Amino acid sequence: MRYATIRTEDGTVVCQRCALAVRPFARMKGLLGRDALEPGEGILLRPAGSIHMLFMRFAIDAIFCDRELVVIDVERDLAPWKFAARRGARQVIELAAGAASDVHAGDRLSLATIDA
Repeated sequence: MRYATIRTEDGTVVCQRCALAVRPFARMKGLLGRDALEPGEGILLRPAGSIHMLFMRFAIDAIFCDRELVVIDVERDLAPWKFAARRGARQVIELAAGAASDVHAGDRLSLATIDA
């Protein structure tokens, strides 16, 4: 799997080591089977406009973005067994609960691929 660092326009790091889940199986698996996310870790699901938390063991923050990585909305502290979707979202960044506290609708994000 490839990884990227995701930042806001002002250079603030949103996710230091974000897995890029662009293949169907990787998107389907997502964070299932994990007990937690390490600090700075996350996953970008692309394409995706909705997520589910079925069988998840921990809450997350979900950042819903359009095709250009402009933030549509942030679902904070999404609990296990819940669903979330946003109209117009084409990709979703999943982070540890509380990690998206500085991200807001309208923010433009960028990603730079990194070596695993």
